[in-house]
Amino acid sequence: MNMRISGLATGMDTESIINDLMKAEKIPLDKMEQDKTKIEWQRDKFREINTLRQKIDDMAFDMQLSKTYNTKIVNSSQENVVTATGSPKSPEGAYKIEVTQLATSAINVSGKLDIKPDANLLDALGKTGPISFRLTTFDENGDPIKGEDELYEITEEDTLNDLMKRINDDDNNIRMFYDDNTKQLIMETTRTGKFNTTGYRNGKEIEFDATFQDLFNMSHGNEKGGTDAKFKYNDAYEVTTKENKYTLNGINFEFKDINEGSPATITLTNDINATMDNIKEFVEKYNELIDVMNKTQREEKYRDFPPLTEEQKKELEEREIELWEEKAKSGILRGDSIITSALTNLRQNWYQSVDTGGEYNVISQIGITTTKDYLDGGKIEINEEKLKEALQKDPDSVYKLFAGSGDKKGIMDHLDDSLETMKTKINERAGRSSDTLSNYTLGKRIKDIDSRMNDFQNRLQQIETRYWRQFTAMEKAISTMNNQSAMLMNNFFQ
Repeated sequence: MNMRISGLATGMDTESIINDLMKAEKIPLDKMEQDKTKIEWQRDKFREINTLRQKIDDMAFDMQLSKTYNTKIVNSSQENVVTATGSPKSPEGAYKIEVTQLATSAINVSGKLDIKPDANLLDALGKTGPISFRLTTFDENGDPIKGEDELYEITEEDTLNDLMKRINDDDNNIRMFYDDNTKQLIMETTRTGKFNTTGYRNGKEIEFDATFQDLFNMSHGNEKGGTDAKFKYNDAYEVTTKENKYTLNGINFEFKDINEGSPATITLTNDINATMDNIKEFVEKYNELIDVMNKTQREEKYRDFPPLTEEQKKELEEREIELWEEKAKSGILRGDSIITSALTNLRQNWYQSVDTGGEYNVISQIGITTTKDYLDGGKIEINEEKLKEALQKDPDSVYKLFAGSGDKKGIMDHLDDSLETMKTKINERAGRSSDTLSNYTLGKRIKDIDSRMNDFQNRLQQIETRYWRQFTAMEKAISTMNNQSAMLMNNFFQ
């Protein structure tokens, strides 16, 4: 840091004079700083709009899915026995379900054992090892999962916990644990259903050999469960399933109890209110985008309120800065071609005719229109009564209006095209947060201004150095003159 002492000969406040001179010299730099700030504001506003545009684009995808229009309300007359959920393809109607058997897991419990789970297992069993045994369940074809030579082994270092962990971690559909209170070993299958359909050996779901039986006091005859679920659909169609759930004709049934001889009635109806909520939610978010874009075109420009420089901000209160920048940012995108063309294209999408092959071919027929006030920028309004009537009368036609059918584009397809075009143009102009300045138009302008500001700051440094050199030379000259004058006066009075 340079220490400068000035005005010793002239008494002038040289530093203040030079600072004032430099303020005038810095005016072009301040203008460049303001231009840069304005461009950054434009970039940030474009990105804000693009973020909102992406949310609309994501929602437009959902608006092309049949589930958006075909949510089902499902009721069961015996919810303690059977419940159901509907898919978009589930037909409306009433269905009878009679559950005659539930699917169960197989479970087997040993006799009492004198074993501590964390103690040496072979010692507890009074055996020497290693000892191998067979333990398996069955696959979908009724064949053993473990082959005859695929054995579990108890080594001399094993505890019961070690053995149970190996069995539980194995892909054998068996869970094993020890109840230290009753001193019993419990084995159960990790799935429901009857898989030993060929009657292999004992016909049980958990098959083990004589070695295992002797070691752990376990008998095949103690096994319980391992059954399939059975139900009758509409008094006629009998179904067996290995789980307590089954999907039939797009309806997902779940069984909880038996109601043999007293069928439950499942009813499915289209949830029109849910569909309306989906459409209204989309329209609300779409209108938010239109409102933000339209506002940029209707904001007043305040040319007497340029962006504040950092030096100017130091002289103002926070609230004063906020009010100033509010006016400075107003209208920064007014008249921009990307915004104006996007507003026009988005509005036109809603007037497209769609060949649905049904009752409705234009969106206005189902109560959805752009507002009558052109200054709204193409915001959408909904006649809920008319929309509800359309959903009751021909929901498939409403769906195709939005989503299209086959190679026929729906409203959302046209909207997606416009949003994609808008995205491309904004990215070219304002880039994304991950882009470097060189990758988009406004970034290149910012980069150019940064370069010019850097050059100008170097020039200002040179100018300031020159001013100090000139004023220093003047001080020296005046100091010399003062010394000479003093000498003359001394000589004159001698």
